[in-house]
Amino acid sequence: MNSECTDILAELESWYARENGQYLLEMTRVAMQDLLDTSFGYHILQLGITGGRPLCQSSPINHRIYVAERPGVSVGLLAHADELPLDSDSIDTVIAHHCLEFAPNPHQVLREIQRVLTPQGQLLVIGFNPYSLLGVNTYLRGLSHQSLWKGHNPVGEKRLTDWLRLLGCEVQDIIRLYGVPLAGGGKLRQCLMRGDAWSQRNNLPFGGLYILHAIKQVSAVHRPRLQLRSHGKRLIGLVPKPAPAPTPTPTTQKRKPIG
Repeated sequence: MNSECTDILAELESWYARENGQYLLEMTRVAMQDLLDTSFGYHILQLGITGGRPLCQSSPINHRIYVAERPGVSVGLLAHADELPLDSDSIDTVIAHHCLEFAPNPHQVLREIQRVLTPQGQLLVIGFNPYSLLGVNTYLRGLSHQSLWKGHNPVGEKRLTDWLRLLGCEVQDIIRLYGVPLAGGGKLRQCLMRGDAWSQRNNLPFGGLYILHAIKQVSAVHRPRLQLRSHGKRLIGLVPKPAPAPTPTPTTQKRKPIG
């Protein structure tokens, strides 16, 4: 990812640190709770923005890996999203938080996520909906050549669903949030929050943020990539290995005394 995309991510992190961003982040955590409660396994991976905002803290999976391209709070692995140094079929759940819409090649990022997912692994993709009030706002900000948002390329639900189908992943559900962006304060803000809660209950298609839930259906046929091995890098194997079976102790025959 180039420096411009990194700067956009930094601006997005600063937005999530403000009042409206904190509201949306909390709504995202609540909406993901039921999905995380039903995801089991050994390893859960989160990709995307840094800033110490993990979304997998409530997961029953104990081993949580936070991957980013630059150091940050809770970041345990520095790597590019389109070249993960993880073994194939090793991650049980992946949370992709705004990592597709800021990538130069989002399809490659999705292929890499699919590679590291275990069969029947859970995938949660979180992104901005371009066909929403929030999407129109980000599009207008990107019209200026001086704006960092000119490099923002949102991935719509339909296109993402088509990509996942080609990769052997079946979309289970799409949750939409933030249909009514918040503004102002006092009674105006409370009225907008009630409108946003109503749009979320009805899962209206113009929500500003979507959470797409998919399951990997293909079998485990992938192998470690030659590209990483040619550069002398090793893929991190995370799948627990079964303990070796104990070797039975040979029975010794008692020698009869010589008469």
